[in-house]
Amino acid sequence: MNDKNPKDEGFTLVEMMAVLVIIGLLMGIAVVATAPMRQEGVKTRVKGDLRSINLALESYNSTVFDYPPEEYGLEALVELPTGLDLGSRYNGPYLQKLPKDPWGRPYIYIYPGDENPYELMTYGRDGQPGGEDQDADVSYWDKDE
Repeated sequence: MNDKNPKDEGFTLVEMMAVLVIIGLLMGIAVVATAPMRQEGVKTRVKGDLRSINLALESYNSTVFDYPPEEYGLEALVELPTGLDLGSRYNGPYLQKLPKDPWGRPYIYIYPGDENPYELMTYGRDGQPGGEDQDADVSYWDKDE
């Protein structure tokens, strides 16, 4: 005969809670451990976007013999802006679509730049000049660390 009581089968609530707490702790550790890698991934994406836009700006410059006026911005790389008379020199589009920064904002283009022909950057996660970590500005002209 079977001596087992049906109540002895399965897990108790305390055992289930202990397992859930352990899983929660492991997930928390994983999130904290991977945060620097995610931050580096965002910076790598921004640098890649800025390189692509820079190549398009240089292609534009090689055919038009100037960079897009700031009033027309980077949109001039996607299509010839209305009111910008370049004749047959415009050989665009130089980009199929303008990328947005990882936080969904357009990249910043300033022409002419202070120390460079133009400025190409993002203000980071907070969208404000300055900041640290993911809130830091990232410029095309920044030296890779």
